[in-house]
Formats: sequence, C-alpha cells, structure tokens
Amino acid sequence: MRVAAAACAAALVLTACGAPAATDQVGFQGGDGTVTIIPDGDRRPAPVLAGETLDGAQISTADFAGRPVVVNVWGSWCAPCRAEAPELVAAHAELGEDVAFLGVNTRDLDTAPALAFERAFGITYPSIFDPDGQLLLGFAQLPPKAIPSTVVIDADGDVAARVLGAVDASTLRGILADVGAVR
Repeated sequence: MRVAAAACAAALVLTACGAPAATDQVGFQGGDGTVTIIPDGDRRPAPVLAGETLDGAQISTADFAGRPVVVNVWGSWCAPCRAEAPELVAAHAELGEDVAFLGVNTRDLDTAPALAFERAFGITYPSIFDPDGQLLLGFAQLPPKAIPSTVVIDADGDVAARVLGAVDASTLRGILADVGAVR
C-alpha cells in the first residue's frame, strides 16, 4: 500500500514539473492562441498607454491617433514571445505606416534583457518598459492576461481584438482585415 501511494505521489510530482501552471501569482495565464474580435458597435475606447520606451524616449498611443495600433505584450524571458517575434517583425514590415506597432515589455526587471531581445530579433518598433504590468490594467473590456498577448486598437481608438498567446503574421493580417483596420 505504501509503495503504491509513494509511486502515485512521485508520478504527480513529475507530471506537475512538465506542465506550466495555467495562472501564475500575478494573474497572467498561458495563452493558447485564442482570438477574440469585438463587433464594431460593441467596442470601447482603448486606454492611453504612455511611458518610457526601452531606449529612454517618451511615447503614447495618442501619438498614433487615426491609425490602427497593434499592441504586443511580451517579456524577454518568454519562450512563446521568442517564437512570435519574427512574425511580428514580418507583419510590421509588410504593413508599413498603415498600422502602428507598439510593444509593452512586462515583468523584465531592467531594460538590458529586453533591449538584447529586440536586437536579436530585429524589432524596430518601440516598446514601453512596464515591469509591473500597470499599463495593462486599463484594458477592462478585453485584458491582455497572457504573455504574450496582442491587442488590436482600431483607427477610432477602440479595442477591436485580442490574441491570447503567440500570433503569426497571417493571423494578425486577418484580424486587422476583419476589424476594418486594413484592406
């Protein structure tokens, strides 16, 4: 009986080591790529995200008024963020000036790892340094509660869509077309 109980306990411990928790202590959960699109009449204004970029400049989503904005929440420590980075770079290059891209770097303790991440993946759009995730609290209607997450703000400044988890360039282009942000 004791041997069976010990074997069962060992199996549970080993199983737990192989799978990440669905939610961590600060409210983030693993993303599964779920896409949510808000119908045009149901959208609410996006919060204004403003702060210091990783390279020390000041930026705000208000700087992009009249254009759709892709807001990507990421961390240098995040494996799915590494996987999606080339896709975001490709989408940014393809969409050019039609769509603004803004990163929100979260849960990095300082900017050095985040800057190295941007250099490694050739990310040229700005990212706000938000180590404690305070900027993300303004997304009440559709919170970006996984890392990575991507939120699409339409040209009217309303939250139009969200992806929980990594996004690829094709999916992002489709979302932007579906919400009327690009043709």
